[in-house]
Amino acid sequence: MNTSKNRSKHLSKNLWSGFLFGIGMAAFVDETVFHQLLHWHHFYDKSTTTVGLVSDGFFHAFSWFSTIGGLFLVADLRRRKAFWFKRWWGGVLLGAGLFQFYDGTIQHKLMRLHQIRYDVYILPYDIIWNALALIMIAIGVFLLIRTNTKNALGVYE
Repeated sequence: MNTSKNRSKHLSKNLWSGFLFGIGMAAFVDETVFHQLLHWHHFYDKSTTTVGLVSDGFFHAFSWFSTIGGLFLVADLRRRKAFWFKRWWGGVLLGAGLFQFYDGTIQHKLMRLHQIRYDVYILPYDIIWNALALIMIAIGVFLLIRTNTKNALGVYE
């Protein structure tokens, strides 16, 4: 089977492998930069620091499993000669953007599990956080639409 037919057959797997990797990557960056290096917040800030650190551990494990799951799917796609980087990258941006937007709206504002920072004027942080998420979602959707047609299968990047 040629590469074009393989890509056509595995369009959704390219998307989902990128989506999982994107969620894992966004969660990893959030956990590493904002939780561990800057100490701006924990995943769950409504209890003690110890509980916050445990919640960070579960959050970090979640990001790791999502990243590894996405990479296993990539390995399978490469073995089948069906990996499509442009479509995969669309899935990565969509997954990372949706994760970040969910975090910024549901977890930060509705559930109030944590905020980006405390004891500062939070509005600029919220705007930047959610605007970056929406930009990633928009670019991801654009790439997925561009790679979702039969015509796109004739053009490889």
